[in-house]
Amino acid sequence: MAEQDWPQWRGPERDGVWRESGLRAKLKKNEQGWIDLKWSVKIAAGYSQPTVAGKRVYVTDRMDDPDEIERVHCFDFETGEKLWSYQYPAIYNIAYKSGPRAAVLIDRPVDEVSRAYSLGGVGHLHCFDAKNGEIIWRRNLATEYQIEMPRWGIAASPIIEGNSLYLQIGGTPGACVIALNKRTGEELWRAIDDEASYVAPIVINQAGQRVLVVYTANELFGLNPETGKPFWSYPMPGSKWPIGISTPILTTYHGKRYLFTTNAHVGSTLLLLDEEETAITVIWRRNDTRSSDNLHSLIPTPYIKDGYIYGTHQKGELRCLELLTGKQVWQSTEAVEPDRFATLHIVAQGNARQREWIFNEHGELIIAELSPEGYKQISRGKLLNRTPFGMPSRIGGVTWAHPAFAYKHVIVRNDGQLVAADLSAE
Repeated sequence: MAEQDWPQWRGPERDGVWRESGLRAKLKKNEQGWIDLKWSVKIAAGYSQPTVAGKRVYVTDRMDDPDEIERVHCFDFETGEKLWSYQYPAIYNIAYKSGPRAAVLIDRPVDEVSRAYSLGGVGHLHCFDAKNGEIIWRRNLATEYQIEMPRWGIAASPIIEGNSLYLQIGGTPGACVIALNKRTGEELWRAIDDEASYVAPIVINQAGQRVLVVYTANELFGLNPETGKPFWSYPMPGSKWPIGISTPILTTYHGKRYLFTTNAHVGSTLLLLDEEETAITVIWRRNDTRSSDNLHSLIPTPYIKDGYIYGTHQKGELRCLELLTGKQVWQSTEAVEPDRFATLHIVAQGNARQREWIFNEHGELIIAELSPEGYKQISRGKLLNRTPFGMPSRIGGVTWAHPAFAYKHVIVRNDGQLVAADLSAE
């Protein structure tokens, strides 16, 4: 396949699939197990996934000395040279202050200026000219929408559908989710009286309709993207506090389409999408935290292939579940050292999903094959060091940001570096 961008959260189609071909069968490493880098540049702390479009790499970070600021950067994909950068004051009264969470969203409409949308950790929203960094418009959502700031800040990466920009922000009154005109920033609608979660929205097709799927603090909604009115909803109230992070997953199996969600406190749920009308049916829900075979994922979004779910449980156990029953098939602790909410990001290779690329919180990239028979590691190498700022209680730190895969490269960050490595076949 031709070179692809990675312009938004979890890739071009927001589904965690890398559709390029001509990739390495095994990683190229030195004697110490490190993968050769194309380039490395210095950045500050943050959790945001890099995004890539038009041979440019976008990422956000935060500094707190001498002043608290957030920054938005654009780098040349080939060289790592900084092309532009913008900074603004951002006072963090939230937990885990390492930096912005949401991925920069790149919109490249035909015959228009390419735009980069950056959503900061405490609600600063900017629309830039993606080429030169000039501000097209900006809004301070925290003050304008009287946001009830989530414990860990604003984290749900925005999404664009047509001329609308959709965001989950937890605004009041009745503005947990908002739609803005992507060109001007003007409000189109607001919806839902609930607190915000950290879950990025997706847009799907159902019964001849486009449906905006949003998982707020206590409920999963299918909204009309044009009006914000619910087509359907399903209550999934949290326990101590809203903690949903994983993106809902759309999957097709035996001709039927399903929506799967998981949450560290609430557990996992599989819904059947009605294709005659915009409605849902619950297939199963497993929310007993005392059970040993549930899937309670915190940060990572699970992966579904051929009727099986692969995801990380509470201590980083990689688990395989039957899609239609939720029954556990196996678990493995090989991919990441077990620890409280240890993290694995799984990205499939190609539409046929022949194998998987896994990035763990130790800064390692893994090529693996996941199947009902188990976890099979093909190759493994180090990309960058863990950094301690994001999770002080974790010895050695973590790398929690999701990687980007574009132009046959992997691009990933920690709290001090942004790196790129060539993964093309020799």
